Amino acid sequence: MDITEVRVFPVNEDKLKAYATITFDNCFVVRDLKVIQGNNGLFVAMPSKKRKDGTFKDTAHPLNTSTRKMIEAKVLAEYRKELERTGAPPPEVGDRELNKEQENSPGSTEDDSGES
Repeated sequence: MDITEVRVFPVNEDKLKAYATITFDNCFVVRDLKVIQGNNGLFVAMPSKKRKDGTFKDTAHPLNTSTRKMIEAKVLAEYRKELERTGAPPPEVGDRELNKEQENSPGSTEDDSGES
């Protein structure tokens, strides 16, 4: 399974930095991923729905760490490219590594922070 398209929509909020849409194998779309500025840098939160008790539950999420890493690497790389296109300063990635080599390889960010 490959991510064949990533679209990022930056927003000007405190912790929420962007929304993202990803497409798998040109045939399955997941919308409303979020790029969040967390305590340890940027991370990608999966789409979620608010429950009656006020908590949030992911509506779609990867079942393993390698898939989460692949999604996060692709989304954060596209977020960085979008900032470069608009002339905005590069993102603060905290202790997460996000360099050009990692942006081009699937499954290449720090491990799952559990912040989604």
